[in-house]
Parts: sequence; structure tokens; C-alpha cells
Amino acid sequence: MAIPNRMNGVVLTGHGGLETLVWREDLPVPQPGRDEVLIRVLAAAVNNTDVNTRTGWYSRSVRGDTASGATEGYEPADGAVGGWAGKPLDFPRIQGADCCGEIVAVGADVSRARVGERVLVRTMQSIQGEGNRPSVWTFGSECDGGFAEFAVARGKDALAVTSDLSDVELASFPCAYSTAEGMLQRGVVGAERVLVTGASGGVGSAAIQLAKRRGAHVTAVTSASKAADLLALGADETLDREEELPALAFDVVLDLVGGPRWEKVIGSLRNGGRYVTSGAIAGPIVELDLRTLYLRDLSLLGSTFQPDNVFEDLVRYIEAGEVRPVVSAVFPLRELRAAQEAFLAKSFVGKIGIQVAADSEP
Repeated sequence: MAIPNRMNGVVLTGHGGLETLVWREDLPVPQPGRDEVLIRVLAAAVNNTDVNTRTGWYSRSVRGDTASGATEGYEPADGAVGGWAGKPLDFPRIQGADCCGEIVAVGADVSRARVGERVLVRTMQSIQGEGNRPSVWTFGSECDGGFAEFAVARGKDALAVTSDLSDVELASFPCAYSTAEGMLQRGVVGAERVLVTGASGGVGSAAIQLAKRRGAHVTAVTSASKAADLLALGADETLDREEELPALAFDVVLDLVGGPRWEKVIGSLRNGGRYVTSGAIAGPIVELDLRTLYLRDLSLLGSTFQPDNVFEDLVRYIEAGEVRPVVSAVFPLRELRAAQEAFLAKSFVGKIGIQVAADSEP
């Protein structure tokens, strides 16, 4: 295909409300570096991380839940706000942690045979940080992402995928499902009793499927209106968000919520149980009695960094049909603000897709 010099896309102009998402028709098409590929973006999706980055929620000065400032944004007090890496972001930034696309050009160190591949882009990309330790480079945060017609990624982070699923369906996988798979691998989850909080969201609904794939008995915490959908996804049972959690009932908790009920969530773990978190939508500040931690031999695990095999495993599951997409609505890229408003209403299960290429089927 003929590659244009300019492209359409949505840029984030700074931390704040929905007004910081600006449609542009004059963005320069990025050029791939030596080890990179140029991707024609076919579809993307909306994630909590896109919203949280926009609002500045990752600033340590923000102590509340993710919803209270999701429309208007927060006013962080410190300078190191924005990205997962705890550093200020460069603006304007093209967000979009999810990307399904087609490779249309390659850098000098990438085989030209890759042109034409349909690919998924790894969201959590590993780089060498200070002291040669691995660090996280998030697609759509530390670099431009999928909310434009073209994007670049390292060749190793653009994984070919063979599937009959649509572009929008494939775009629902990278961020949410790799986050869930990373949590399960970090927690070494097997055929055990597992509790999933925030179970109707993208990561939660992915965690249900991925835990069931491992033979787990899954209890999903959700609202009554979404319970049937989660049972259809594979959850063995559901608990209402306001319902009392059973004590000492679960081997593993996969928590995306945090907030004021955190102590009850910890109390639901059996002695020797593992708690894994990759989110705090109800609030990041919780109280821990260290006696609970050590007297009950609990393991508390955070999960952000992903070894490269996590995404590779996910693509293998997709190609084998072992997980399925949950796309509740699809918006064109130009209507990204409306898509985020729908996302914030939380009246859906799974993901909201973004159709980018005009001839990409939803």
C-alpha cells in the first residue's frame, strides 16, 4: 500500500478531562526505526489505563478512586504524574494500549517478509531500566499507541496472529488479557478456588476465562445485573458487590478494586493464600495489619511487569480458541470521547472496541 505522510488520530494534549482528547487530521505518520515495524492500525479498544493516564490518577498525590475524576480529571500535586513509569509524559501523546493492525513497512533489521502480517502489539513492553533491571514501557503511555491510523512498535513486540476473529475482537485482547494472564502467572494459579473482583471489566472477564482454563473454581464479584453474563463466561458462582465475602474461602484473590473493602477481601483468603493485584479502581490507599500478613502466611503480589512469554502465551490461547473476546460496543476512532463516556458508565461487560481503519469490519 501507498503510505501517506499524514494521518488521522486522537491526541492527548495534557492531563485532565475529556476535552484533552483532540481529533487531528494532520499528524505525521511515524517512521520505523531499525528494529521496528510500521503498523496500519485496524482497531483498538478502551482501557482503564487510558482513562487513568488522561486524568493523572497515577500520581501518588491522588488518593481517591478512579471514577471520581474520570470525566474532569484530577489536579495532582506532584510533578511526576501520568505514566506507569512514574515519570511525566510528553504531550501531545497518542494513547491506545490496544492495537490490532497490519505491518506495512519494516526497519532495516526486520525481515521484509513480515510486511502484510496481521499483528497484535504487546501492551506491557520490557526495557532495560536503571541498573540494567527490567522496566515497563507501556504502549500508548510511554510511547504513542493505537489511537491513530498508523503506529510503530519494535518487531519483537508486534506478534503475528492467525485467527478468524475480527480486527475489533482481536483488539480487545492485548491490554486486559495480558494483564490477567500476568496476574495468573505471577500468582502461580492452578486448579484452586479463585476470587475475582471487578469481574465484569476487561481484565476481570479475561481473568475468569484464563483461570477456568487452568481448572480453577472461579467466584466473580459483580453487580446482580451482570451476574448471568459472567456465569456464561465460565464463572462458577457470583457474589454481589455489597454481599459479605466468605471468610477463609479462597486460595487466590485476583483483585482489581482495592478501596474500602480491601480488608474483607484479605479476610476471604485461606491461610497461606496469595493475593495478586493489578488495579485499584475503588481507591489505592488501604490499611494492612502486618500481623494478618505474617501470622496467616499470606503472599501479597503486585503485577505489572510481564515477561515476554506472557503475551506469547496469550496469542497461542487466541489462536487455539481457548479464550474468546467480550466486546459490548464499537465506536469509530473519531468518537473516542463518546467511547470513554460509555466506558465510564460501567453498564457493560468486557470491552468497548474502537474501529480505526474505515474498511476494517467491526
